[in-house]
Amino acid sequence: MAFDLQKIRDLMDVLGSPQRAYPSIHLTGTNGKTSTARMIDSLLRAHGLHTGRYTSPHLETVRERISLDGEPVSEERLVAVYDEVAPLAELIDKQVAEPLTYFDMTTALAYATFADAPVDIAVVEVGLGGEEDATNVIEAGVCVLTPIGLDHTEWLGDTIEDIAWAKAGIIHNGATVITALQDEDAMRPILERSADMGATVAREGSEFGVVRRDIAVGGQMLALQGLGGVYDEIFLPLFGAHQAQNAALALAAVEAFLGAGKDRQLEVDLIREGFAMVDSPGRLERVRSAPTILLDGAHNPHGMAATVKALEEEFAFRHLVAVVAVLGDKDAEGLLDLLEPVVAELVVTQNSSPRSMPLQELAQLATEIFGEHRVTVADTMPDAIEEAVVLAESNTDGEHSGVGVLVTGSVVTVADARKLLKK
Repeated sequence: MAFDLQKIRDLMDVLGSPQRAYPSIHLTGTNGKTSTARMIDSLLRAHGLHTGRYTSPHLETVRERISLDGEPVSEERLVAVYDEVAPLAELIDKQVAEPLTYFDMTTALAYATFADAPVDIAVVEVGLGGEEDATNVIEAGVCVLTPIGLDHTEWLGDTIEDIAWAKAGIIHNGATVITALQDEDAMRPILERSADMGATVAREGSEFGVVRRDIAVGGQMLALQGLGGVYDEIFLPLFGAHQAQNAALALAAVEAFLGAGKDRQLEVDLIREGFAMVDSPGRLERVRSAPTILLDGAHNPHGMAATVKALEEEFAFRHLVAVVAVLGDKDAEGLLDLLEPVVAELVVTQNSSPRSMPLQELAQLATEIFGEHRVTVADTMPDAIEEAVVLAESNTDGEHSGVGVLVTGSVVTVADARKLLKK
């Protein structure tokens, strides 16, 4: 992977700089980016704005990455934009040693689609890191940093500080920065970069945050401290304290964009409407009942810790079976260590990615952590899900309440399972 923003800059130039046709909110961080982006999108639409949203990866179709007013771009529009962009991309490729990447192209397609729509605002999630990510040609006026942890260390650095420096690169001159509560090693680069860029910083726990959180049927009820005041009686149809934190970030970002602050609060009914419309596929998503089957794309220890906390607090499972497949470059041992206290039995398998961890390697790690009697090996995802359901149902005693299946370890794993279970 060669990070080179010049190619995407050149492509944007020959396209007429579509990314300058609309204001934008840019998100980075280790976990929570997509969920937060979807919340921001929903809140903006509740305020009557036409939105473009660019997130990655996708679960079923690449069209999910490029959304207009909350819906994936149509096949016809995506093809039409591609036909406009591709010839110009080929010209750029002829001038460089390394061609534009898949992510460069999807980014260009997103920015061109948004300009063509047109949208009132783009909500853009980085692909990897920040400063050298292809999305960073957008130079957004509002930047959101979700919690930063260790991930993609082979590209971003071995320490939290190195990774934070890479992610803080999305902060440009005069931006407003909305940042989650961070480790000190992560906050320092964010504040230094913000000072260098003359950016205004709003921090979770200082200018905004979660005031109260109560578990509710189908999600949670929140009271959020925003930049403009307290917004209460907000229903969020997502599970986990981490999603409440994401909601606080999303609210502050939308307030910053719409000009709310100490002397101005947004209409609370519109905020309630926006949050009530939110969904986030593959994030503790319930796709089956009897037994309950949940899909969660946690793929690093930071994300898995949040998932485990939500399982303990909001789901009364007495017997939970997990199906796990991870990518080979991820901390599988760290993921399994976190799952072990809350999972009764484990089914390990492989997902469809060519980067999937070899099955025997994952099985060995799982056996060392869970013990041989708690681990089942399945060659394919359909076999793994079927085996997990059998294991769960064998502990029902005629009652399906309290037993469940969790499919996790990678977004690719969730995508594979979702195709099977959504049929």
